[in-house]
Amino acid sequence: MVLKDGTSTIGGVCYTGSRLIKLFIEKMLQYPKKEFLTEQVAQLVITLQEVDARLLDTLMYCADYLEIPRERVHVISHTESFIYYVLSQKKELWTNQVGLFELSSDRLCYYEMKVQRGMRRNMVQAEAQNQEEAFNLDILDSPSGSKLADKILSACAEKLLSRKLFSTVLLTGKGFERQDWAAGFMKLACNRRKVFVETHLFSKGAAYKGADYLHDETSYPYIFICEGRLKAEVSLKITKRGREGQLVVASYGDNWYESKSSMDFIVDGPGEVEFTVTPLDTKKKKLVRIPLSDFPKRPPRTTRIEMNMGFTDEETMVMVIKDKGFGELFPASEAVIRQEVKL
Repeated sequence: MVLKDGTSTIGGVCYTGSRLIKLFIEKMLQYPKKEFLTEQVAQLVITLQEVDARLLDTLMYCADYLEIPRERVHVISHTESFIYYVLSQKKELWTNQVGLFELSSDRLCYYEMKVQRGMRRNMVQAEAQNQEEAFNLDILDSPSGSKLADKILSACAEKLLSRKLFSTVLLTGKGFERQDWAAGFMKLACNRRKVFVETHLFSKGAAYKGADYLHDETSYPYIFICEGRLKAEVSLKITKRGREGQLVVASYGDNWYESKSSMDFIVDGPGEVEFTVTPLDTKKKKLVRIPLSDFPKRPPRTTRIEMNMGFTDEETMVMVIKDKGFGELFPASEAVIRQEVKL
């Protein structure tokens, strides 16, 4: 409803989507507040199938309404929740790849995760794939429908799990609340693998992440590469004390919504800003130059700029550069450059 500017009339009252989300979160938080006898929310982590900028903004407004500081509110994808859940289990359960089947009323989704140990920092990569073979859970109410559903799911498992080494396969979603209809699928999934059913996997993963913020050191010392996280590093070419170098402004695994920065620089040499985008596949590294052609012409080192950087999604960076002049000698103009860059 938030995404479509929709409304709903309940009990004769017309509610917007954002108003309903506020009320929902407020009601949900009453349970832990009552149990722990406190009004304070230490951390709030919300997990979504897909992380959308507009919905994120609405959730932050909800936090304002509930008087929860924004720095305590975090929004993550189901894929990231999956990672947190898995890494919170015994290590032998995620030594090799981990697969997850989510069967809900509106989709069948497969997730896969792998921990990669490197020379510098360990990395976790995970991705989700919606499966075209999704089916309505109502078919499980009849013997013939259950047989068909088992056949569909078994074909999916055969395709997704073969020729790979898995430590664990996880099952979540309403469709797996009972497994008596999926004998063929369960036999295939359990072949030389550990299989667990966890109904509330995504919420538990979000809760593990929230708890981790309360510790001085993280229990998850990994770079996360998944939906909602950056898959490239962005660095600016700068000169400091006469030496050229690169200033990293966004790193692999940063949460794109929380990755924002504001910096001031003095322009020297060619009137342009140059930065490097380095994806995980370093062969695709690229240079991006933003000319300051709309700025007033001044002598070298007499133009100060303010650069604000943020992201509209995990693949799109936005740079906003403002002319701040140079004191009374060169007053600031109203020149502003806005550049969008695909990572």
